[in-house]
Amino acid sequence: MHWRSIIRIIGLLISLLSVFMLIPALVALIYRDGAGAIFVRSFFAALILGGLLWFPNRNQRHELSTREGFFIVVLFWIVLGTIGAFPFLFDNHINLNLTTAFFESFSGLTTTGATTIVNLDHLPKALLFYRQLLQWLGGMGIIVLAVAILPLLGVGGMQLYRAEIPGPQKDSKMRPRIAETAKTLWSIYILLTTLCAISLWFAGMDIFDAISHSFSTISMGGFSTHDSNLAYFNSPAINYIVTLFLILSGCNFALHFAALNGISLKVYWHDQEFRTFIFILLTLIAICAFVIYFYQPQRNLSIDKIVLQVVSVSATVGFTVDDINTWPSSLPIFLLCASFIGGCAGSTGGGLKVVRVLLLFMQGSRELKRLIHPNAIYTLKLNHRVVPERIIEAVWGFFSAYALVFLVSLFIIMTSGIDATDSFYIVASSLNNLGIGLGSVSDNFAHVSDMVKWVMVVDMLFGRLEIFTLLVLFTPTFWRS
Repeated sequence: MHWRSIIRIIGLLISLLSVFMLIPALVALIYRDGAGAIFVRSFFAALILGGLLWFPNRNQRHELSTREGFFIVVLFWIVLGTIGAFPFLFDNHINLNLTTAFFESFSGLTTTGATTIVNLDHLPKALLFYRQLLQWLGGMGIIVLAVAILPLLGVGGMQLYRAEIPGPQKDSKMRPRIAETAKTLWSIYILLTTLCAISLWFAGMDIFDAISHSFSTISMGGFSTHDSNLAYFNSPAINYIVTLFLILSGCNFALHFAALNGISLKVYWHDQEFRTFIFILLTLIAICAFVIYFYQPQRNLSIDKIVLQVVSVSATVGFTVDDINTWPSSLPIFLLCASFIGGCAGSTGGGLKVVRVLLLFMQGSRELKRLIHPNAIYTLKLNHRVVPERIIEAVWGFFSAYALVFLVSLFIIMTSGIDATDSFYIVASSLNNLGIGLGSVSDNFAHVSDMVKWVMVVDMLFGRLEIFTLLVLFTPTFWRS
């Protein structure tokens, strides 16, 4: 590997991140909450570290191999999570230890939304805004943003892009050049964020909450600026707006590009994955609404809350507008299992992704047909196109690796003394980047041990980088020259 070239790139990316520390510092200045100093200190710490890594290696320019691209993505996310923890360590309002600070940072950047912080309503607005900003940056991936400018610095970006973009079809590009693709992705991302913020503002949120919640909505992160989350606003209009933008964020961003480029909404319905995504959400909403109204009619729960809560959990967002632990006991488990499906490929959602589950279902159906007609030839088609067998193999490989990581994490957490059920909740919440807890962790994850928090951090990275990007580093083949 070209180690000095890798260090140079990491230094550049850290320096890029340091600039974002100044945004919450500006928020602190506007609201005069006294928290600006921690972000100024974090800015200089990150800038100095990035400069120390970049300056001695500034002339080391080499085209990245695929292996180096994967390594840089993983290394940068680890470094990014470390730098992101600086404000939590410097702040004296929440007094987090090293483990908990890292947990909050990685939870935000991976858009998991799990938290150990309480009394959010009394925290400085700058710190609250920073938590939302972490999710927004992690939602699309700050590396994709960096890919847009790396060619200007003499570094090819395709290797980074392939390691970062979620979904099984990573080589598909919306633009001929990778830098243009990254810029297109971020343009759509910013457009959705702006529209969401304006809509929430018109629906009754103040400008701070509107911007903050637009960040966590479009990133599908689930952080809020209030302890009671979206239930704080108690507004059907806000609930429906958030639900709409969660669905838009949960579908493939390439569809948004195609819709904007062709000025037509038909591309959404023509996409088989998106239709399946909507079908799953509608089915879940219908089932949950029926069970709640049949078994708990006395609660008189409004339909907007049911819709938002179902979409939030199943699409791995983590917003709460009602306590699902008080729902009929089957529903929380039902929705948690639905979160394994998650959002569409190419979205900011977590989970296995709808297209993978769809392909697994189609493959299972094909095997059943082969039992009856063993000599027949069946091809799998997605959007009227034949799916190459190599992609089917990759999906099965991903599913196997996912199951392996899940089981290993489950057993490790169980050794800490947590029972099997709660361990299942914890692993599902972190590996699917969901963030909502059930059982003993229904409120937050503050009381779990440091060992469990570190396992969750690793699972968050596995989920955000889609298993293989991180798992490949543990194989001997990766390190052979």
